[in-house]
Amino acid sequence: MSLAAASPAGPVVTSLEDAVARGVRRGDTVHIMMGHSRWTAAARELARQFWGSDPGFTLVMTSLGALGAAFFEGGLLRKVVTAYSGNSFPTYTPNPIFRQAYESGAVEVEHWSILTLSQRLEAAARGLPAAVTGSLAGSSMGENDAFAVVDSPFGPLGLLAPLAPDVALVHAAAADTAGNLAFSEPLLDGVWGAWAARRGVVATVERVVDDLEGLGHRVRLPGHRVLAVVEAPYGAHPGGCFAPGLPVRSYGEDIAHWSAAAEAAARGEFDTYVRDWVLGPKTHEEYLARVGTERLRWLDARSDPMSWKADADAHPVVEDPTVSRWERAASFGAREVERVVADVGADAVLAGAGVANLAAWVAVGRARAAGRRVMLTAELGLWGYEPTPADPYIFNQRVFPATPYLSDASAVLGMVIGGPGTRTVGCLGAAEVDREGRLNSTELAGGRFLVGSGGANDVASRATACVVVTLARPERLPDTVGYVTSPGERVVSVVTDRGVLRRDDGVLRVAAVPAGEGPLAERVRAFVASCGYEPEVARAVGELPAVRPEEVRALRDFDRQRIFLA
Repeated sequence: MSLAAASPAGPVVTSLEDAVARGVRRGDTVHIMMGHSRWTAAARELARQFWGSDPGFTLVMTSLGALGAAFFEGGLLRKVVTAYSGNSFPTYTPNPIFRQAYESGAVEVEHWSILTLSQRLEAAARGLPAAVTGSLAGSSMGENDAFAVVDSPFGPLGLLAPLAPDVALVHAAAADTAGNLAFSEPLLDGVWGAWAARRGVVATVERVVDDLEGLGHRVRLPGHRVLAVVEAPYGAHPGGCFAPGLPVRSYGEDIAHWSAAAEAAARGEFDTYVRDWVLGPKTHEEYLARVGTERLRWLDARSDPMSWKADADAHPVVEDPTVSRWERAASFGAREVERVVADVGADAVLAGAGVANLAAWVAVGRARAAGRRVMLTAELGLWGYEPTPADPYIFNQRVFPATPYLSDASAVLGMVIGGPGTRTVGCLGAAEVDREGRLNSTELAGGRFLVGSGGANDVASRATACVVVTLARPERLPDTVGYVTSPGERVVSVVTDRGVLRRDDGVLRVAAVPAGEGPLAERVRAFVASCGYEPEVARAVGELPAVRPEEVRALRDFDRQRIFLA
């Protein structure tokens, strides 16, 4: 029985191998939905089945974590359409496999931001000729053929061409026998790509149930869009699954597994990872057996909102009195974010990854303790979340249950950021930030690939104000960035370990340097000398009080292993 023949009566409930074999065709544009799970067993099966056969896929995926390298190593791809190609664990860093493929031209890459990629899929899902966006203008991504700025009776409009994949691979919490798929927020890229897929969806789920009565509000994709359903418990591993109120168990993300894949790529040993985890297990059951029952039960426990306490007990706050350069930059950054929040009367702060994220968390905590009603928001689809000690990552699934508003990137990057009713401060990091405040996290001047935009372009394009946290080094503070990932007009401050640049009359000028020994003018000259150009100096340069132990401790409380701070 073919999938086409089966679709009028409902999707096929079948094996993982069968679903991928019949649902995906050579030459397809394949969309892998991330949601909060970030992975799907069908993605792994796709790599296993087509390994070494040169199927010529175009991969549409919002963020390529380390596991995405399997598609490259197996020779599956001609092109990638994405917002981020890099590791997320243990740190947000370039992945050598993506880098080599893009730089050599073996795989073509099309760069977008998180929001604009989602908007392209949404336009296709809605059957529209284009989507209107407030992102990309003034960036190198604005040169993409699928983006244009046009005049209209309502003023200039940024327009995005629709993007329709042939097939989508998704992981949902549950499905009924009619193929209706139940998800739980937050959903990052959302289900637009699944709705837009020309042929339909191959779905893995934690469980197939007889019906989803009473759960219609959790069904985000009806069965007529679904080609095949596969019951695959832990089918998001090493991602996690947050499924409150659904007839399945929740489980946390396996950070160690993600990290092991990234480290294998860095050591040139990714083929060993592939042998053990992609090509080795012939079925999903074999894959889970390799993960091990004990590990799976431990991941179940990670979904408990209080499970961070075990991490905190295992990793006490480091009491080392030596303050690293990143800790100094983050401490100054937290002060600056707190200042800008007060200046603009911010409702929210959106934190970028890594050190900028830690600085924002500390700043918002202090602002709220002082009585300000400012919230943390994140591109995954979070509003009002509270980070937990001993976990420095934005996508900490243990914060989901207590977060008052769970949605997706379209809501956060499209309404919280830039919406008329919300004032938002972005706290961002980047490999480069130039004299105009433009950010680069995509490609260096010599063609060296980095990671891409993620949501940074959307934030920098639309936030009320942005603070950038980085180190004072010539290569990080060039005169002009090699690639404009994000425009700089809304960057009001660039904070480093050696001083702060603030926008004054449209120009980023040296505004403050750390207090210390020696004349102020010498410290200003030292900061200027650490830049890759000679920034202008404000008429009155302030002095930054020395970083206090409690400021450093607040940062280390989140990053107890100093993954980002060391």
